[in-house]
Amino acid sequence: MGLLDSLEGMAASAMTGSGSDQAKVAGGLMQVLQEHPEGVQAVLNGFQNNGMAGHVAQWASGELQTATPDQVQAGLGGTGLIEATAEKAGVSPEVAKTVLASVMPMVISHFAPNGQAPEQSQFSGLAGQLMSKFL
Repeated sequence: MGLLDSLEGMAASAMTGSGSDQAKVAGGLMQVLQEHPEGVQAVLNGFQNNGMAGHVAQWASGELQTATPDQVQAGLGGTGLIEATAEKAGVSPEVAKTVLASVMPMVISHFAPNGQAPEQSQFSGLAGQLMSKFL
């Protein structure tokens, strides 16, 4: 099963209201990134601007080592992405941070494999296709 298949499965579970918190948070993150004007670039900027560029570089190169919830907070704190993802997923921000610690490497590896985010219009199209399968 490929990375996109995994994300699709998580999004499917999230959209149907079933599945684990991981599925709900992954689906919520896809929705948030699709709606955010900067999309994946907002995630990259958050981590890079908060001294966590090394994590982004590892994930972009395919090293899927998870982060800690504290590292997610450090990288995305102040961006509103954690809170928005938690709201979309119907979980607490604490749960969202815990799940994002394992989901974020997959998202960066897939959507920013060279450390550069795709144009938002490209991401929106891909995320839209992904999410429309489950609406």
